[in-house]
Amino acid sequence: MKATLHSTLTIVLAALWFVPTYLIIVNAFTPNAAYTGDVVWFPRQFGLVDNIAAAWKAVDLGPSLLNSLLYAVVAGGIAVLVAALAGFAVAAIPGGRRTFWFWLIYSGALFPAQAFLRPLFTGYAETGLYDTRWGLFLIYIATCVPFSFFIMRNHMLSVPPEINEAAQLDGANWWTVFSRFYLPLSKSALAAAFIFQFVWVWNELLFGITLSYSENIRPVMAALAGLQSNYGTVGPPVVLAGALFVSLPTVVVFLLFQRVFASRLGGAKI
Repeated sequence: MKATLHSTLTIVLAALWFVPTYLIIVNAFTPNAAYTGDVVWFPRQFGLVDNIAAAWKAVDLGPSLLNSLLYAVVAGGIAVLVAALAGFAVAAIPGGRRTFWFWLIYSGALFPAQAFLRPLFTGYAETGLYDTRWGLFLIYIATCVPFSFFIMRNHMLSVPPEINEAAQLDGANWWTVFSRFYLPLSKSALAAAFIFQFVWVWNELLFGITLSYSENIRPVMAALAGLQSNYGTVGPPVVLAGALFVSLPTVVVFLLFQRVFASRLGGAKI
């Protein structure tokens, strides 16, 4: 009885959660000229391709898509590597204050991003980093490290300490222990952390619209925000089709690697 109730409740909640996504998809299929302002619950015509083409043309999505791909891959990769080094230092290298260092690094994931906007904007304007790729790389790497560190540190705590001890008895230094033993044993955790950060950087909007404005610098979500500012010109179906199109890469990446992602998060420790 309890299992049946639990399953029913899960299905109901999942259906309610899916309703907004369903409405985006259905209304994105509506031809822009045929849109009357009423919510469409069932597709009657196929205008998705034309709507995506109109969205692409309105804000020139091509450069911003390449920018986001660059930011997500490079910033996510560097952040995960830095997090792996920090996780190894906290989990494997003997020393005091491990809990202190854990919370110091992980606390970067606990504060709202809005708290950093004003000092970041001022600092970027004064140092010439505003509206540059280097500026966005720096902030994306910095914001991706804390949670990646959380994943990597938890994984490295699960590595048998005998590996560390045996390597040191053979004369290996800490870099050798990390690169030849811990890093190869952490492939699944590295993949999970990278996937999470790739999705986060791709979907990030706040820093993108605050720290950039040029079409050849801004990420895709900032470009999509520009499309929404032209809401009255292009029409709601075009805006929805653009949002649906730029969301596809992260959906595909997450679905392809969801098992790796879920398995690594399942063993979280504090």
